[in-house]
Amino acid sequence: MRDETILIVGGGIGGLCAALALGQSGWSIRVLEQAPQFGAIGYGIQLGPNVFPMLSRLGVAEAVRAASVLPGNVWMFDALTGGPVTRVRTDMAFRERFGAPYIVIHRVDLHNILVEACRKSPLIHLDEDASVTGYEDRGDHVVVSTRDGRTIEGAAVIGADGLRSRIRTQIMGESEPVPTGYVAHRTIVPIEKAPKNIPLDDVVLWAGPGFHIVHYPLRNGTIFNIVAVFETETYARKGDVEAYRAELQRTYAKAQPAMREMISLLDLERRWPIADRPPQRGWSKGRAVLMGDAAHATLQSLAQGAGMAMEDAVILGALIDRHRNDVPAAFPAFEKARIVRTARVQLESRAMWERFYHTGGVEAEVRNAIEAERSHEDVWQCLDWLYRGANVPGAPAGA
Repeated sequence: MRDETILIVGGGIGGLCAALALGQSGWSIRVLEQAPQFGAIGYGIQLGPNVFPMLSRLGVAEAVRAASVLPGNVWMFDALTGGPVTRVRTDMAFRERFGAPYIVIHRVDLHNILVEACRKSPLIHLDEDASVTGYEDRGDHVVVSTRDGRTIEGAAVIGADGLRSRIRTQIMGESEPVPTGYVAHRTIVPIEKAPKNIPLDDVVLWAGPGFHIVHYPLRNGTIFNIVAVFETETYARKGDVEAYRAELQRTYAKAQPAMREMISLLDLERRWPIADRPPQRGWSKGRAVLMGDAAHATLQSLAQGAGMAMEDAVILGALIDRHRNDVPAAFPAFEKARIVRTARVQLESRAMWERFYHTGGVEAEVRNAIEAERSHEDVWQCLDWLYRGANVPGAPAGA
């Protein structure tokens, strides 16, 4: 066991995975979470096969798989015509090709698995209600300050504190996330309330001009996760339930009946403005480093925000272990290892968001015609770069 402690700011998926990765290497870890208790917003999350080697290294792959639904397909339908645009088969042949399944899981279930694994480690301490306001790099260690006046010392600090990371502000300077002009409403209902004339066992995206809906089952097919996304001039303003309902009804007026039925099921008490950041170098400074959304926030187009954070966690842990006598040296190496892959996810997600998911008119017809000519093998080949995963320093090839 090392005497020095590494501080992780943020107790979300990425921060907890980083804690597990470093704890396995003998580091003492403190995870500083601003919320009164460790938890997650209760909606679904999609995870591609690239995350399973990471989950296996963290010792939680079987628990995650047991709590997941394995869809047979990921569909995209045209929201106006109702016809299929493209299909990613995620069946046994897919699993054999990529070495792991495509899954959907309740975010709460995933988070609880990670929290439980952290609590089993004597090297990982989870600090709740620890809202970090900043840090000071003192050359041979760091000192983190919290809103309630505490100071916490450590060998280094990892900023896993999300889109509006305070650690990012200190490392890279003040900047705002880039708004898309889109918002999301998220809801989970009993599966019995789902429309009956749609695929209920698969992941499905209905794409329209300036809007889409994603839905899939969770918890052994007992509940139904719905995400409705659309472009609106009011994205930055808070409204009330009736205003939100009116916007949704206008936006989805020409969409398929099943989509309008799903709109009627939405909980309209809250909505989320959608933003990302452009790829940018400079994730580290001295004894501080960023990971996950704090380093490379992405749109949801490839469903890889959590996946990239999980890859970050394992690879950062491996590099810190490799540079065990000089922790700050691991941080530039981490950025070098991750910048191109994460930037590709960011840039391809932006391109898909505008030109693939949310296009309309003749452009949508062209998209549909192109996709109709592609085979299942063509679709899988386009995903090879992503789903075959990332190399972990020091790991055997394919591990």
